[in-house]
Amino acid sequence: MEDRRGTVAELVAARWGDHRPGLWFEDRALTHHEVAAGAAARAALLADLLPRASEPHIGVLLDNTPEFPLWLSAAALAGAAVAGINPTRRGPELARDILHSECPVLVTEKARLPLLDGLDLPGVRLLVTDTHAYDDLLAGYAGAVPDPARARPADRVLLYFTSGSTGAPKAAICSQGRLAAAGRSLVEQFGVRADDVHYICMPMFHGNAVIADWAPALAAGAGVALRRRFSASGFLADVRRYRATYFTYVGRAVQYVLATEPRPDDRDNPLRLGFGTEAGAVDAAAFERRFGVRLVEGYGSSEGGAAIQWAPGTPTGAVGPAGPGLVVRDPGTGRECPVAAFDAAGQLLNGEEAIGELVNQGPSPFEGYWRNPAAEAERRRGGAYWTGDLFYRDAEGYLYFAGRSDDRIRVDGENLAAAMIENIVARYEGAVAVAVYGVPDPVTGDQVMATVAGRFDPGSFAEFLRAQPDLGTKMAPRFVRVVERMPVTATNKIERARLRREGFRCADPVWWRPPGEARYRRLTREDVEGPLAAAKGPSVGGVGGGAPTARGVAAQ
Repeated sequence: MEDRRGTVAELVAARWGDHRPGLWFEDRALTHHEVAAGAAARAALLADLLPRASEPHIGVLLDNTPEFPLWLSAAALAGAAVAGINPTRRGPELARDILHSECPVLVTEKARLPLLDGLDLPGVRLLVTDTHAYDDLLAGYAGAVPDPARARPADRVLLYFTSGSTGAPKAAICSQGRLAAAGRSLVEQFGVRADDVHYICMPMFHGNAVIADWAPALAAGAGVALRRRFSASGFLADVRRYRATYFTYVGRAVQYVLATEPRPDDRDNPLRLGFGTEAGAVDAAAFERRFGVRLVEGYGSSEGGAAIQWAPGTPTGAVGPAGPGLVVRDPGTGRECPVAAFDAAGQLLNGEEAIGELVNQGPSPFEGYWRNPAAEAERRRGGAYWTGDLFYRDAEGYLYFAGRSDDRIRVDGENLAAAMIENIVARYEGAVAVAVYGVPDPVTGDQVMATVAGRFDPGSFAEFLRAQPDLGTKMAPRFVRVVERMPVTATNKIERARLRREGFRCADPVWWRPPGEARYRRLTREDVEGPLAAAKGPSVGGVGGGAPTARGVAAQ
């Protein structure tokens, strides 16, 4: 059957002859035509570098510079795939990513060369973009014209690693047809126009920036403005400078922007929409109040196997309605979970049975992992796509995110969802960022622990918790770790695996509420070596060090 999804290469070639400004970066601006010409030159270079390769892979180890979208476009024209290499990885892990994705060419820049020092990368040729040698190499292809004829919808165009916030990264495959279709879908969903400017401040080695920001701009013929690396303090200035109308976000990026000093003219900006995940209802509302910009929260598994779109009428706290084929199943039995029941305050009453894993039983866009059949089999089970994410569904069919599958917390025999507790704790006035997770209980099961970045006072926090009508009796955090800056991945997702691993045995100040007590007090070494000694976890050199409060968190 003929694949009619179209290709990214066709979208790139369509910009040939379009002399409107199309790409901004710092003090540089390129027209759409110049971007298409630059992509054609790089595609021709690639064809000469790898003349006998079938669907070759190109590693790209870059910040968000113009070279990144240029090589994405070039790969599409050449029938190749870009493997985005995460620059926060180090040593053997970085080498593993490059070698696993089988890239005979690695495009990088001088600032990233120290990361490659000492790595054994046999058969990998480096192209260093900010050098005279690179410019000279490209000069011979200056007359190339983009030709999309070589590309097919089924061709791989992206290998993007999952963020690694919950385990070792895996390289998900994205074809030209899927990426082009995703771009067109978002154009239709958000009414993207050719005169829009998409601000790309999330790292382009991650799927969010490419699929949700670059692709719809390419499909609509809109412009893109690049930020080398995300900056909360530079966000509004960039938006105004480039007249940006749309941006995407992941993880705690919105919280970091909100942590910057408010100004009376914050609403004086051209933005009309932000699209992303994990901002949370509290921060989304605060962002709209301050900047006058609506944030649309969506859900999409990193691999593309399932998606939920917000729709008018979606209740507060819900992600959106369950689309065709989306169900919540018990991962142990495989049976569909019962509908969620709530009390008058909105507290979930039957989380033990209502919370399960989101499963897509219908057609799935998931195209697999590169050279990882075991991970692929974990996602594809029984003819369905299992997301690894916890949800529950209300009687009207709306879905609520409850955390990752390893975010389930079992307290006194009851299963709790970390995301639900996190949304409540995020209302605390002093909190800039919040993470909730389980730590081992000295007897059995788990205890709830929260990490809070921001201002923390144990007395006011306890009073705050008592005043929350939707906080269940077992949801109140037993431990509260106070940090100056929330540990996050390069894509601004909280490093939950690290927080769980460190638990309450950490160098940051930790407050706890001993069993039977209503107040929080400072955790001491005597507590850890006494009543909490039976709780499993790593030993550390110190407990509860540092200042009791942390102030002024913002990503610079």
